[in-house]
Order: sequence, then structure tokens, then C-alpha cells
Amino acid sequence: MLRRTPVVVLLAMLVLMAACTNKKVVNPLASVGSKQPDKVLFDRALDAMKHNKFDVARLTLQTLINTYPDSEYIARAKLGVADSWYAEGGSTAMAQAEIEYNDFKTFFPNMPEAAEAQLKIANIHYQEMEKPDRDYTHALRAQEEYRNLIMQFPDSKLVPAAKQRLMEVQEVLAEREYMVGRFYYLKETYPAAIARLQSVVEKYPLYSKADEVLYMLGQSYEAEIKMTKSHPDCVTANPPRPVGCIGEGIKARLADDFSKKAAETYSRILTRYPVMDRSDDAKARLIAMHQPVPRPTKAALAQNKAEEDSRRESNLKTKVIRGFSKHPDVAQASRVGDPPLVDPEPVSAKSVVEEVNRSMVTATPPATGKNGASVEMIGTGAPPPGQDAPRSDAVNPPAPPAVPPEPDAAAAAPPAANELTPNVPADANELKPNVPDDSSQALPPPQQVNEISTGGTPGGASAQAEANGGKPPDASSPDQQLADDSAISSSKHKKKKGLKKVVPF
Repeated sequence: MLRRTPVVVLLAMLVLMAACTNKKVVNPLASVGSKQPDKVLFDRALDAMKHNKFDVARLTLQTLINTYPDSEYIARAKLGVADSWYAEGGSTAMAQAEIEYNDFKTFFPNMPEAAEAQLKIANIHYQEMEKPDRDYTHALRAQEEYRNLIMQFPDSKLVPAAKQRLMEVQEVLAEREYMVGRFYYLKETYPAAIARLQSVVEKYPLYSKADEVLYMLGQSYEAEIKMTKSHPDCVTANPPRPVGCIGEGIKARLADDFSKKAAETYSRILTRYPVMDRSDDAKARLIAMHQPVPRPTKAALAQNKAEEDSRRESNLKTKVIRGFSKHPDVAQASRVGDPPLVDPEPVSAKSVVEEVNRSMVTATPPATGKNGASVEMIGTGAPPPGQDAPRSDAVNPPAPPAVPPEPDAAAAAPPAANELTPNVPADANELKPNVPDDSSQALPPPQQVNEISTGGTPGGASAQAEANGGKPPDASSPDQQLADDSAISSSKHKKKKGLKKVVPF
């Protein structure tokens, strides 16, 4: 009996050692129990990454990928290689991380980690983004990658973070476009300024200076009116028809077109950005131009107020640090709303000039000679209808029939509304307006066009329809009811941005 006791103890020890050898290693990341060598390699790589040994981690993961191509850890290993480059940092490491993340999306597009890979690709360019007055390549790439994440993975939990980053990137891009448009405006190159400023308000509606952009755009249209009226007249100029002259009818039409565009621009400030600083200036310009002053809806007022309340102000320490950094300050970016995911068709200065030229060419009078007579080319082209073709043996060919000279379009055009008529004797058969014979009796004052009744005016209705996406406002809807002046005044911020006032024309 005593001899069997050591044997029993030895057997018990062997069973216990076998049980310890077969114990499985549990990985909390993989949530899979395994004792295979691919699992061991994956655990070693994770441990190396925790200790910032990125080269060792990548070598271990690459060994796992090459040795065990059918392992269940292949996807996690490829993502781990990209994460090691991303965690290492640096321009070279970030470029390599972007390549690895794109490879992961290519091989595993349906995995939940594909959205995370797309977000990190966008974050790589976001971290390399520079100030608006510097290279904007990374800003454009970041905008593209964030948009791809939102459109390709709309159900991902990472979409809200991507939208916020996208609004910050668009704040930087909008600031750059505004700086270029302001430069053209100060240089009085108004077609280029109009193209840039109009692109800003169409591409980046959540920009923190959208009201300033619209106000400068309206001022550019008014400057075009002034330049149009300063052109020499084709009739009164000496000598007649100098180079660059414009008829009075064309001048009036161009001025009216620019005036309508300026009024629409100022109205957009009041209907879309009523809380911002330039709303009072836009209202003053509409009154000066004798245009209707629209009111914003309650929904537009609440939307703009929420946008302004979400913006942040950088403290003094942050401003000083940003002055020495290449990265931009995105504190003014909005934190509410949906950023645009598709850019509209860009507006170029060439298209602005071509639009004006088309308006001028359609009403330009025919070309004339030095003495004002029309020039007629003889001997070229087909003969007039009803006549035989001229013969080469004819000594004195018959003269063409006399064609009455075409009237001068500039002289035949009716005078513009603001054109002075010459002192000509009155026609006895001319119709007279219905005015009293007694000159001492005063006429009634004109109707104030800048006052809008409760129902609104045609101009105010069009402005409200534009603010509502082309749909007319529904008076029965609580959100589409017009806001009163007290609500607008109480919603405005007391602190101004220190905007430079532009002298109106």
C-alpha cells in the first residue's frame, strides 16, 4: 500500500501539468480563445504597439499575414499595420498609413472597421491642413475624404464626428475664397470679385462670415452700376461712337439688371442670416435703393441663431499659439446643421463678363462708317432675289436697287427713364397725364416701396421663397410665420466682429 502512494502522487502531478499546458489564452480584442501560433503572433504585435515598438509590431504582423494567409486574424493584422504607421506619426508614416488603410478598405469593404479606416484617412489630411492663406491641398483632400465617409457609410456611428470635421474644413476653405474675393474687390476688379464671392455663398452656407460675403457681393453689383453709367454715350460723345461707347438704352438695362441682383443679395442677408452683423446694413441699402425689405421666417431666425450660438471664441492664449502655428483656427466653425456634400457648378469671372457682353451685343447698333452712314459690301455673296447673276462680259453692269439706309438704333431707341429729353416743341396731339391744371396743387406722395404689409409684397415673397428652397412660405405653418422686429433684435449678438464699413455708392 505504501509502495503505491508515490505512484498515485506522480500520476496526479502529471494530470495537473497536462491541464495547465492545455489552458487557452483569451484575447479581449479578438474575443476568440485559441492556442494557435497565429494567435500568439497577434498578441505579441499588440504588446509591442503598447510599448511604442512600432517596427517590431509591423514585423510580427507581417509575419502572421505571410505565414497564415487563412487565419482569422488577417483582417485585424492588416488594420494593425496601418494603425502602427498612424500611431508613429510623421509625414512619411502618415503617407504609408493612408496606403495601408486604402488597402484594408479594398480587401474588406463590408467590415465595420472600414468606416474607421476611412475616418482615419480623412484625419490624416485634417492634421496636415494649413492656414487659409497657405497651401490648401490637404484641406481639399480632407473635405473629399469626409464626404466619402458620410456618403459611403451613412449608418456608421462615426458620421456625426465626420460632419463636424467637415464643417471645420469648409470654414477654412471658405475663408480662403473670401480672402481672394476681397482682394479683387479692393482692386476694383468686380467681375472676378463677383465670381469668387458668389461661389463662397453657394458652396459654404455655414461660413461664419457669410453675411459679410453677401454684403460685399451687393456692393460689387452697385459698383458695376456706377461703372456702367460712367461709360461714354454713343450719341452725345465727341467724336460720335467712340470705342467703348454704350447706348443709353443699354446702360439703363444693364443698370436695372445689376440693381436687381444687388437687391436680391441684400434680401438674402435678411432672410437667411438675420442675426448676423450685416443685416442692419443690408436693410439700409435696400431702403436707399427703394427696394422692398423682406422679413425672415421664424424657422430661419431660429436656425441662424442656433448657428451663431454654436460658434466658439478662441482665448488670448490660443490666438497667440495659432500665430506661430501653421494650422488654422477652426473655433468659428458652426457645430449645428448639415454641411453640403456636393459642390455646385463654379462661377468664373469669364462667365460674369460674357453674361454682360451678351446683354450688350443683343442691342448694339449695326456697324457704320466714319460719317455715320451704313457700310454695304457690293460684289460679294449671292445676288438679291429676282435678279440675274452678273455677267463677266458686261461693260456697265446694272446698278443695284437703292436700299434705304437703316435707322440708327441708338437714335431710334426710346429714352431711358433717367435720360434727359431735349427741348423740343410740344405736340398738340400728345397725350397728357391726369394732373390738375392748378400747378399750386401738390401731388400725393409716392407709395413707400420699402414697407411690407402682413401679406408681403412680390419682392418679399420671392425672397422668402428663395430662403425656403424655392417654395413659397406657408402662413399657416408656425415655422413659416414671419418674425417680428423684437424677436430679431433680441436674437442678435451684442458683440460685433469689428467689420469694416464699406462706403455705399
